[in-house]
Amino acid sequence: MVYHVYILSSATGVLYTGVTNYLERRTLEHKQKIAPGFTQQHAIDRLVYFEGFNDARNAIAREKQIKRWRRDKKLTLIRTLNPKLRDLSTDFPH
Repeated sequence: MVYHVYILSSATGVLYTGVTNYLERRTLEHKQKIAPGFTQQHAIDRLVYFEGFNDARNAIAREKQIKRWRRDKKLTLIRTLNPKLRDLSTDFPH
């Protein structure tokens, strides 16, 4: 099983970092605003970054590491792989 650490963004640039074992499903849940909370309140639904791990503990540790970072460091990470901050979920098979 693959675990993903992911970063979502709102249209206004609010960021959210999470971890999941099913990236496509979790991203869709954010887009459909299924789960109440921070991402729903701030319309955070654009997948701008993700990385995969084979071990859940490593994924959780990485999520915690990224969550401690300042915004500018998160944006630098995102832009290394996604300079235009496009919604990467558009590449998922439908």
